[in-house]
Amino acid sequence: MLARLRPVTRVLCPPGAARALGTAAKASPPHLLSLADLQVPHIAAVLQRAAELKAMSRASDRAFVTAPAAGKHAGGATLPQSLAGRNIAIIFAKRSTRTRVASETSVAGLGGHPLFLSPADIQLGVNESLFDTSKVVSSMCDGIMARVGGHDEIELLAKHSRVPVINALSARYHPTQILADLLTMLEDEVIGGGPSSSLASLQGVKVAWIGDSNNILADMLVAMPRLGMHLSVAVPKGYKRDEHVWRDMEAGLKEETAYAKGRVSWGNDPLEALKDADVVVTDTWISMGDEAQKEQRLRDFAGFQITEDLLRRGGAKANARFMHCLPRKPDEVDDEVFYGPRSIVFEEAENRKWSIMALFDAYFGRWEKA
Repeated sequence: MLARLRPVTRVLCPPGAARALGTAAKASPPHLLSLADLQVPHIAAVLQRAAELKAMSRASDRAFVTAPAAGKHAGGATLPQSLAGRNIAIIFAKRSTRTRVASETSVAGLGGHPLFLSPADIQLGVNESLFDTSKVVSSMCDGIMARVGGHDEIELLAKHSRVPVINALSARYHPTQILADLLTMLEDEVIGGGPSSSLASLQGVKVAWIGDSNNILADMLVAMPRLGMHLSVAVPKGYKRDEHVWRDMEAGLKEETAYAKGRVSWGNDPLEALKDADVVVTDTWISMGDEAQKEQRLRDFAGFQITEDLLRRGGAKANARFMHCLPRKPDEVDDEVFYGPRSIVFEEAENRKWSIMALFDAYFGRWEKA
């Protein structure tokens, strides 16, 4: 059972989800648009639930190996069917591998029916507005997972939806990615101590971000310092921080928790950011929509490629781990690091499923439409 937590003040968990997380709640649909929407105890509860769901699935897989004739789920732990009889709309305005597969398999694993809706499938963006789409889809479905363009789009979608909306990615935030990253760090024997570790074990961990000022970094900023983690940022000169995100981060740091507040530094020198880093993180330098700026961006990011030589010169810890949300290009990180022993990128990718499943279980499975 999850420990009793204090109520969220900004965005409440759904009534049933709140019971799962041990909180009071309201009947209006809750939405997760960034990790700034969750207080620290709720982040901990989501990660704990993700670890539980992953363990259940692993136990079922082991049972299948030892007794295949009984069927995969017979004789082993099964996933809760919290989405049985429920339809979940997965609206993606942009292409996706990990988020799409994680979302669809999570809905199916919890007994629900996923409806993948791309721009080629529905009228959105052709001759129907986002407002109309929100009204129509939320009247027929029990939850919406949406990958959009501008953050204003996910805000509008949530504002007019009758059901919970989770941000699968917007230009400003990518909350499900950072939940997966935190789960991966907790599971790692070097960083967090192993799968049974509590979120408190990440206090004092230093994360070095070497890359773009983008939506991945944004959710790191609004989450990690509140968990007592230190975040050292290096971006190219001229790549400024999002002041809206910075204000969200500062507001979150006012939350009273049992965690000491982490430090945040911002600069343009990868070597300086890497000093004593426990975890090194980067991402694509050329996001979807930035393709026209490719040549200029490649020039801007000269010296930012993650290599063993860069890690050594920067003074990252000898056992520092490397993370990347994928897809990866060799310009961003070379093969030696990406496929080497310090890389945990594929564990990170798999954990997209378990963090998303935990959110779906709480937001979509334990909330009742009015």
